[in-house]
Amino acid sequence: MKVRCYSVRLKSLTDISLKCLKGEDWQGNTALIPKSQFYGQDYNVIKSDAYWVSAWLVEKEDFGLMVSMKKQATFDSVTGKEVPTWTIEKHEPIKIEPLENNTIKELKR
Repeated sequence: MKVRCYSVRLKSLTDISLKCLKGEDWQGNTALIPKSQFYGQDYNVIKSDAYWVSAWLVEKEDFGLMVSMKKQATFDSVTGKEVPTWTIEKHEPIKIEPLENNTIKELKR
């Protein structure tokens, strides 16, 4: 099954039990993250540590951590690996009326 996740930047992430993690963001807010909803570290972020957390947990009002919804990815819940995603955009060309005389005067002999 595919799971949508958000990249969450954290100041610290500590292991508090066999099934739970405690995350603290840079504003001092803390939240408990179940290990079943944690999908590893986001290695594309350079300035701080970021981790992948499932979207349904992040979108809850009482999640507690500051999260930017800009960076998201899809993960396989069984293997825990990132799944490639595609977006399909349809292009509608603009309509142009044909010309009666299509010759270019500078190129004509």
